[in-house]
Amino acid sequence: MSVALDVSGLAHRYGPGPAVVDVSLDARPGELVCIVGPSGCGKSTLLRAVAGLLTPTSGEVRVDGEPVRGVVPGLAMVFQDYSRSLYPWLTVRGNVELPLRGHVERSERQERAEEALKHVGLDGQGGRYPRQLSGGMQQRVAIARALAHRPTLLLLDEPFASVDAQTRADLEDLLLRVRAEHGMTALLVTHDIDEAVYLADRVVVLSPAPATVAAVLAVDLPGTRDQIGTRAAPEFVHLRTEVARLLRR
Repeated sequence: MSVALDVSGLAHRYGPGPAVVDVSLDARPGELVCIVGPSGCGKSTLLRAVAGLLTPTSGEVRVDGEPVRGVVPGLAMVFQDYSRSLYPWLTVRGNVELPLRGHVERSERQERAEEALKHVGLDGQGGRYPRQLSGGMQQRVAIARALAHRPTLLLLDEPFASVDAQTRADLEDLLLRVRAEHGMTALLVTHDIDEAVYLADRVVVLSPAPATVAAVLAVDLPGTRDQIGTRAAPEFVHLRTEVARLLRR
């Protein structure tokens, strides 16, 4: 079976201390893989290496079979801190269009931005500024910006950690819908066990720092999920208990 993302023997050090040691994982085309692990174990370091934002000390990352050597074409990333990822002096539309400037014609940029905003439920909001939006709406803008790039691989670094519980549930469902509509591969880092099980096709559990892969669990839940029924299912409860057990161990 082909893989969209292949991480092999990845290790990285900051000075004398290792942050990540011998991490290997993969993601198949169209799959959503969630990474969970104790705080400070190296989850974000791993994601930055996949994105090409840092060069690992050893090991290799391949996207669609090609080794990562710097920023990857066809890759987009959504960060936790939406307030810092959006430019306050640009409109919502301007923020969404920004990564496309310089290599996409203006008319196509505008078309992609409007399409992406519609996908995340912000149709007609393009003329507003980030300060005029709620936190959840700002994160929707960040997701729309990633979608406008039309990525084949979407990376998300604890993207819903800074919003309230109801907004978080809405954004989780938005991600599932967008991923299904666009067929993209996604790798999401989270510290929330329930979120990982709810969203993922597979959950990768990392050990305490320095991180290595402790386990990879297949999530055998229906493709269509909902916040109440799915979370009440015995399979969901079993999986979240197993992930929690692995993390405590």
